[in-house]
Amino acid sequence: METTVSRAGAREWLGLAVLAFPTLLLGMDATVLYLAMPRLAADLRPTDTEMLWIVDSYGFLIAGFLVTMGTLGDRIGRRKLLMIGGTAFAAASVLAAFAPDPLLLILARGLLGVAGATLGPSTLALISTMFPAAQRGTAIALWATCFSAGIAVGPIVGGLLLEWFWWGAVFLLAVPFMAVLVLSAPALLPEFRDTEAGKLDLTSVFLALAAVLPVIYGIKQHGGVAGSIAIVAGLGFGVLFVARQRKLTHPLLDLRMFGSHSFSVALMTQLFTMTAIGGVYLFVTQYMQLVQDFSPFVAGLWLMPSALVLVVSSMATPKLTSRFAPGYVVGVALMLAAIGFAVLALAAGLAAVVAGFSLLYLGVGPIMALGTDLVIGTAPPEKAGSAAAMSETAMEFGIALGVGVLGVIGTAVATDGQPLLEATATRFTAGLNVVALICAVVTALLSVLVLRLLSPRAKAIGSDDAIRTDHVSVRPPGRR
Repeated sequence: METTVSRAGAREWLGLAVLAFPTLLLGMDATVLYLAMPRLAADLRPTDTEMLWIVDSYGFLIAGFLVTMGTLGDRIGRRKLLMIGGTAFAAASVLAAFAPDPLLLILARGLLGVAGATLGPSTLALISTMFPAAQRGTAIALWATCFSAGIAVGPIVGGLLLEWFWWGAVFLLAVPFMAVLVLSAPALLPEFRDTEAGKLDLTSVFLALAAVLPVIYGIKQHGGVAGSIAIVAGLGFGVLFVARQRKLTHPLLDLRMFGSHSFSVALMTQLFTMTAIGGVYLFVTQYMQLVQDFSPFVAGLWLMPSALVLVVSSMATPKLTSRFAPGYVVGVALMLAAIGFAVLALAAGLAAVVAGFSLLYLGVGPIMALGTDLVIGTAPPEKAGSAAAMSETAMEFGIALGVGVLGVIGTAVATDGQPLLEATATRFTAGLNVVALICAVVTALLSVLVLRLLSPRAKAIGSDDAIRTDHVSVRPPGRR
C-alpha cells in the first residue's frame, strides 16, 4: 500500500507551510519566556525554585507525554491529534497568560506541555508521510529551520510585546498560530493512521509517566533521601515499562527501533546536546538583562546573530550530507558547539558572550536537522509517530534537564545563597562561565564518541535498517 507520495507537489509544500506554524511557535515559545522572566518575577514574586519550575515544567511534562502522544497519533490519526492538540494548546496559553500566582502558572505550563506533546510528533510524522525519501531531508531541514526562525524572531517579537504589554502577552502568541493550523489542516494535510496498531495500552502509559516523573522530582530535590528514593522508584518503573513493551504485540514504544545504529546514536546526541543548550540559554538571556541591563527588546536584538547563524547552518545541512558522511557532519558540528561553549566559559564581557553563543549555534543547526532526519528515516512508516516522539522526547527532556540540573549549579554559583535577581554582575557571569565549561566538556566528549560510532560507512539517511510493514491507511487532504 502506498504510504508516501512518489514526489511532493504544491499541496504537500503548502501543507509543510501549515506545519511550520506550530514549529515556529515552539521556537518562539522557547525564547520569549526566558526574556519575560525578569518581568514575571517582579510581578508574581516566585521563589528561585518556583522560577525553575515555571521554566521547565513544560519541558518535563512534554517529555513525559511525547511517546504516548506519538503512538496515539499513529492509532487515531496524526492530523486529528494535531488539531486536538492545537486547540488545547491555545486554551492553555490563555490560562498561562492570565495566571495570578506562580502555582497556577506552573500548572498552566504543565498543561501546555501535555498539549504540546501532540504537536512535534504529529508534524514530523506527517512530513514523513507527505514527502518521499529523496525530498524528506530537505523538508525536515526546512522544519528545523522554522524552529530556528522561531528562535530568531522570538526575542524580537517577545521584546516588542514586553515593551508595550505585560508578561502574559508572550503566551497569547500561540492563539493566532493555532487558529491558522486548526482551520487549514483539513484542506492541506493528509490523514494517516496505522489500521492494525491495536488499542492504546493504558498500563504502558502509566508506567511511562511513573518512570519519568519521579526521576524529575528526584532531580528537583537535588538529591537527599526523598530525591534518591524518587529516582530509584522511577528507574524501577522504567524497567517494568521496558519489560512490558517486550511482551506486547502492539507496544506503546517499539523497542526494535533501537536496533538501528543511526537511530540510537542520533537520540543520544540530541539528548546531551539539548541538555547543554537548555542550561546555557537560561543564563545567556538573563545575562543580557540582569548584567548588561538591557530591555527585553534590546536583549532580543543581541540574540539575533546567534539565531540567524542557527537558521543558516540548519539550511546548509542537506548540502553537507550530500558530500560528507552523516557521522562526520554531526561530529564536527558537536566540536564547533564545544568551542562555542568554551568561549562562553571564558567570557567576561558582552562581545565574548555573543561570539561564543553564535559559534555554539553554528554547530547546533546540523545536529537538529540531521539528528531528526536520522531518527525518522530509519523508522518504518507506521512507526513514524513513535520515532518522532522519541526524537522530540530526547530534545525536550534534554532542555528541561539542562535547566533543572545546570540551572541549579549555575544559580548556586551566581547567588551564593541570595535571590537570583539580587546577584552581582561578577557572580552571575561566574555562574554562566561554570555552566558553559561543563557543557564544553560534555559536547567535546560527545563529538569524539559520535565520530567513532558513526563511521563513514554508516548507512545513509533513510536506509532500510529498520523493520518495515504495510499496515497503514493514508487519506488525502480534504477527506475526514
